[in-house]
Amino acid sequence: MSYEESTTASQTESPRSPMPEEPSAKRQKLESTLSTWIPPSVTSLPGPSFHASTTYHSQIPRLILENKTASVVLGVDEAGRGPVLGPMVYGISYCLESYQEDLKHKYGFADSKVLKEDKRRELFYMVESMDHELNENVGWATRTMTARDISSAMLQGRGAAGGANLNEQAHNTTIQLIREVLDSGVNVKKVFVDTVGPPATYQKKLQGIFPTLEITVTKKADSIFPIVSTASVVAKVTRDLNIHYYHDQLALLQGKVIGSGYPSDPNTSTWLHANVDPVFGWCPLVRFSWQTAKDSLKNHHGVSVVYEADCEKDPGYGDVSSLLEKSSNYCVEVDFYGSNVVL
Repeated sequence: MSYEESTTASQTESPRSPMPEEPSAKRQKLESTLSTWIPPSVTSLPGPSFHASTTYHSQIPRLILENKTASVVLGVDEAGRGPVLGPMVYGISYCLESYQEDLKHKYGFADSKVLKEDKRRELFYMVESMDHELNENVGWATRTMTARDISSAMLQGRGAAGGANLNEQAHNTTIQLIREVLDSGVNVKKVFVDTVGPPATYQKKLQGIFPTLEITVTKKADSIFPIVSTASVVAKVTRDLNIHYYHDQLALLQGKVIGSGYPSDPNTSTWLHANVDPVFGWCPLVRFSWQTAKDSLKNHHGVSVVYEADCEKDPGYGDVSSLLEKSSNYCVEVDFYGSNVVL
């Protein structure tokens, strides 16, 4: 059999596989919308020169308002704990307990780290779309803890408002978000939290603050509980688009490749080391309290700074009042100071 005959026979015996179908017009429209969509947790920022931490709450979903006595579950997760660049975002989500499994089985909510970027954004977009079922069932909120505020609290040392320790800041943020949802009248009965630190200790702390709630703190909560998976998506998308926002708006960052913000990212590391100002360091998007930033400043001849908090840790650092305790042979009469004063 000739090559031509063999080819013809093969084509006759094995029909060609159909070409993949083109995306529907509806899908194309959705993809176009998603390419420019930004959640209100980012669009609500006052401007690129604004670097204070912010909180955003969605409206309470219609089906929760219509079933005020029904049990509501709430999940908590964060995104961006480790990066040297950008905020740490805490996200919460809540829905009727009876709806929680739909989040996983109907829509595919999962740990945001295992979902592709496009899928994460699509899920969050559906939660925010007024004509979507998810919008009628799922409420959410974020607390965007900026790099400036994280570092400021850590560098203030002992007794700093909000806690110098990053775990304390995370705990306080979680408590704040839960309390704000409760204060809005939502009938939260169960709370699921992805742990920060030892789960048992953290759970005991939260249970003491919210004794009427059933609280579960565990590792990998974003993979176990769909409502935490939803919070994970909200937090991750908000953080990613927050960084995109500042990258596009800040003149110092425009046109620069800054990477994901993690110290292990070569693009982030390259940008960090190539843009050190010896006095000011970087823009407020950098966490100055991170060892990566401290090392970069030192290695690039940054001006040495001595912080008061560091001095207080030195046992040789005394109080000015101690100078007055030294004995003296000099005395000033009462007529001059109103009483005898020893100098």
